[in-house]
Amino acid sequence: MGVGLRTYADALDFLFARTTGIWKLGLERVEALLHALDDPHRRLRTLHVAGTNGKGSTCATLDVMLRAKGLRVARYTSPHLVDFRERFLVDGRAVDAERIVAWVDRWTPEVERLGATFFEATTAMAFDFFAEDGVDVAVIETGLGGRLDATNVVTPLVAGVTNIGIDHVEYLGATLEEIAFEKAGIFKPGVPAVVGEPDRTIRDLLRRLAVERGAMPVRAVFEDGGPQSVAVSAAGTSFAYGGVSYQTPLLGAHQAANAAVALAMIDALPSDLRPDGAGIARALKDLVLPGRFQRAGRHIFDVAHNPAGAAELARTLGAVQPPRPVVAVFSVLADKDWRQMMSLLAPAVDHFVITNSPTSPSNRAWASPEPLAYARDHGISAELVRDFDRALVRGGERGGTVLVTGSFHTVGDAMSRLEVSPTAG
Repeated sequence: MGVGLRTYADALDFLFARTTGIWKLGLERVEALLHALDDPHRRLRTLHVAGTNGKGSTCATLDVMLRAKGLRVARYTSPHLVDFRERFLVDGRAVDAERIVAWVDRWTPEVERLGATFFEATTAMAFDFFAEDGVDVAVIETGLGGRLDATNVVTPLVAGVTNIGIDHVEYLGATLEEIAFEKAGIFKPGVPAVVGEPDRTIRDLLRRLAVERGAMPVRAVFEDGGPQSVAVSAAGTSFAYGGVSYQTPLLGAHQAANAAVALAMIDALPSDLRPDGAGIARALKDLVLPGRFQRAGRHIFDVAHNPAGAAELARTLGAVQPPRPVVAVFSVLADKDWRQMMSLLAPAVDHFVITNSPTSPSNRAWASPEPLAYARDHGISAELVRDFDRALVRGGERGGTVLVTGSFHTVGDAMSRLEVSPTAG
């Protein structure tokens, strides 16, 4: 029995009402919900991607590579920037809003009976849509961690971990080793594993954890030498991997590493799913990924939301050299290490406009005067503009380039207000 939903907005209200800002890790609820749906995840061939940064880029790269083979490919990622439907793509297109309304109307009573979270419900929805559409393969991104993440109900064709950084310490642990243990939870017995971590110590730990979990074979991208001859320009990132030259439109040396993870995962697939090298090279030229150094006029949108992401963003700004001054409209969730992020970005940013994005969860919104004081104490040019719309205007007034960054909320809110499509640029 449904709940009588009529509109897409109603459906989103039901789903987002289950968002508390607190993650409930564990697989029991999502497995029960999927069982009620007749276990759609068991009817899918999947690729599973975890990691602190680069998951979305790797998933998008896998998606276009697999479609180069002529396959019908689904992609499930999170969070979205502007429209919830961005999370569910089939052959690069978002699912219809009407399907979401119908699904939420039909399954909300079961979601509520099980106490399933927002992410558990959306994960079950994704698997149900993809199985119903009869896709050839689905690329699945973890939401948080890996071992206890709702997506970890799949037994994939190949599993990859991009890299390990300090993030979500309240859930995953405060050390790189603890976080690596959680991310490595997606490795499964008899399933090929790919490790993208460049740091030798953490890479060796991930490899050992993969072997302990029975994954085979286990391939570490940077043991193979990693991407070589990496060059970043305004046109994209070129690199060589496995003796073949590639170019991705995604900007930054880290995007060469993400692409190498995707290439290694593709290489581990059965032959009927593997595109050839020429197909991969053609497919990469069509790759678009919202919010990853996405340019639209004078604006650059980047969802960097932790120190590792900020460091890569600063390096990419240095490589591309956009028109100065570079003014950052900067809003970070309070539980992130915004101090280090600001310090890492400061050499590449001429001025910060500190603000708070409207859709940031109230329990994670940062106290704006504190980062302003931090900036002044560390000789960083900054001002505080509490109103987000005014902050965007201020960035445009002062900047030759306006960088919008700090979180998915910040980028999504700015795109909505500036009427920039996530697929533009």
